[in-house]
Amino acid sequence: MTARCAALALSLLAIATTAVVAQQADIHILPLRGNVYMLVGAGANITLSVGREGVLLVDAGTAAAADKVIAAVAQLAKEVNGPTVARPCAGLGCSGNEFASLLGTIASPAPPKPIQYIINTNADPDHTGGNAKVAAAGTTYGGGPGLGQFVGVVKESATIYAHENVLERMSAAKIATAALPTESYPADFKQFFNGEGIHLVHVKNAHSDGDSIVHFRASDIISAGDILSTVTYPMFDVGKGGSINGVIRGLNDLLDLAIAEYQTEGGTLIIPGHGRVCDSADLATYRDMVTILRDRVQDAIKRGLTLEQVKAARLTKDYDPRYDAASWTKDQFVEAMYRSLSVPAGKK
Repeated sequence: MTARCAALALSLLAIATTAVVAQQADIHILPLRGNVYMLVGAGANITLSVGREGVLLVDAGTAAAADKVIAAVAQLAKEVNGPTVARPCAGLGCSGNEFASLLGTIASPAPPKPIQYIINTNADPDHTGGNAKVAAAGTTYGGGPGLGQFVGVVKESATIYAHENVLERMSAAKIATAALPTESYPADFKQFFNGEGIHLVHVKNAHSDGDSIVHFRASDIISAGDILSTVTYPMFDVGKGGSINGVIRGLNDLLDLAIAEYQTEGGTLIIPGHGRVCDSADLATYRDMVTILRDRVQDAIKRGLTLEQVKAARLTKDYDPRYDAASWTKDQFVEAMYRSLSVPAGKK
């Protein structure tokens, strides 16, 4: 076995070990890159940044899964911030390292910092249902993200960030105050946490009118929210400001941010709202599918077809085996596109 193969085997073993340690029944955590992890099984996918400054979550999952999410995150934080592993050293340049290794073995590690921040990518219950309980399990420290000095406790709960339209919609729905975003922003928002810049980007009128994507710049990972799904057609609600053209713009924005490693594959990792981790090739394939189907429905509308006639034409049939799902059927998707494309241009 070559040194490279041995290193790869050890890396895969470490990933598998961490993933097993961080399981809570049907909750699973997948290490991705740097401080960033993906949690699945709690409703919408949750992105985690876990490090010396604490934990940041992108989305909080459903209310029913909140306790499992809290337990899994606490277990992962303990694992990530565990004691230093002693590494033997012999030969030239190792003077004094034996004592350092001893300290790494016997020293008690600092307790992991709690959940400090939650970011909601939209207002849907599978993204925000766990807000109240997960935030209550956290703590916000003084100084803000990136300053690194935990001067003192600002409040005995995590801070929840979201676009201002998410706050407005949740407030209008009379969601409990404890679950509402505590910090909102009208456009893009930037912070620094666990050693990297984190960019919150508002995407207009896509899945809804309050969507955000979250770019972890050093780790080169993007949390896409419900703009992207590998298991359904794109879900959007015209009544809540969503539109098919906004979804396509959002997918193109994601492609602009992503950088492929080789021939559109590898490189930037994209976490969808639902489904598996993607790269640029997966994202481009999904974008092309959505664009093709948008064009078919748009052409049918220009030819004067009614909604029922468009549904009967089965314009999505070549993609249905993969994307037609009980949670968002082909007919629901076609109807949403038809409504979106029938709105006068000035009101889109």
